[in-house]
Amino acid sequence: MFDQLSERLGAALDPLGRKGRITEDDVDAAMREIRLALLEADVNFKVVKQFTEGVRERCLASEVISSVDPGQQVVKVVNDELTELMGGSGRELAVSPDGLTVILMAGLQGSGKTTASAKLARMLGEEGRRVAIAACDLQRPAAIDQLVTVGGQAGAKVITRPGASDPVAVASEARDEALGSGFDFLIVDTAGRLDVDRELMDELAAIRKAVRPHDVLLVVDSMTGQDAVAVAEAFSEAVGVDGVVLTKLDGDARGGAALSVRAVTGSPILFASTGEGLDAFDRFHPDRMAGRILGMGDILSLVEKAEREVDLEEAEALQKKMASDGLTLEDFLTQMRQVRKMGPLGSLLGMMPGMGQMKQLKDAEIDERELDRVEAIILSMTPEERLRPELVKGSRRRRIANGSGTSIQQVNNLVKQFGQMRRLMKHVASGGSPDPAALAKAVGKPGRPRVRRR
Repeated sequence: MFDQLSERLGAALDPLGRKGRITEDDVDAAMREIRLALLEADVNFKVVKQFTEGVRERCLASEVISSVDPGQQVVKVVNDELTELMGGSGRELAVSPDGLTVILMAGLQGSGKTTASAKLARMLGEEGRRVAIAACDLQRPAAIDQLVTVGGQAGAKVITRPGASDPVAVASEARDEALGSGFDFLIVDTAGRLDVDRELMDELAAIRKAVRPHDVLLVVDSMTGQDAVAVAEAFSEAVGVDGVVLTKLDGDARGGAALSVRAVTGSPILFASTGEGLDAFDRFHPDRMAGRILGMGDILSLVEKAEREVDLEEAEALQKKMASDGLTLEDFLTQMRQVRKMGPLGSLLGMMPGMGQMKQLKDAEIDERELDRVEAIILSMTPEERLRPELVKGSRRRRIANGSGTSIQQVNNLVKQFGQMRRLMKHVASGGSPDPAALAKAVGKPGRPRVRRR
């Protein structure tokens, strides 16, 4: 989502990083570029004005202007201000110390409220909490059926009242049931509208009064840009908002909602939905997101994803196999699946420092379907062929291609590339030289690497 903004901010700040001393004119020039970048990203113009004024004031302070490396100090100021703009240090959900914690989900129709409720339930369930969801959207056709489906997939109990017409009564009864059954959390999924109206606000206010939530979370569609800001402002004034859930953060919108909504509502962004799956839901860390926008990466989130999805014992066993040339296609398939569970590869690359600034990676489109084809080819092999890829020749390649829906050439390429990768991994794992010529020799391509002259 923030690729274009990241590129523009990088272009604005790079010239300062190359100067040993910066002047007020240098700062003003950078602020003009930053202002344009934020406006093009669909950030609310009042927020842009406040942000750039704050950055400029701090940049012109004596400790920045007269520092040894003023360019780096300016980047730090922008990073700090972006972090504060999106919520500062952030916060956790308010949790009842002695009983049921109630979370009220609010938002417009189509913002992803029902799915976000299930995703939040799944996250809390993985933390060992017993979670129930109250189906209080009695307006949208099939809303309850949808919640029953996704709530069940999330491992939560969905409380419904078939035939009911009063969402306030449903919410109140669900609270009593969840409290009596010893649940830790009750998530109240409410109805939305295509637009903000008085009836919606009155209904939400009545539900809030009935269930007394510890947190009211506003679900905002990141793709709606400036409209999301207006919606957030309306909900904040009429109902009150304690935190924000951003959906579709993996989309191709310009990011204005994420950078504006906290400043408008005064409430921090607590969670972000980054994909279709129920597991594509994370706590929102403003400091980490600011780092990603400025091309610094997000190593902490990458490590957390790896800790959740990668089996440490399997990783150690894999390392030993690589050093002894014992890596098989079965091992490769297992590791590829674990990496893919961490999220889209493009998103993972964005978490690595400096990757967002590398044009060749930025321009490259990572086709996840190619990984699906690789998996299909491996699964079409016999167990023996996965252990000994050198057996895959002649009629075997034809059989595998037919079984995987690919071509013989694609099967050939996979076998060849896997052989090169195995030799390379053995070379590196056993302490081999990282020199390009040595690596080329390790994979069977001796000689000086060819350089294409421009």
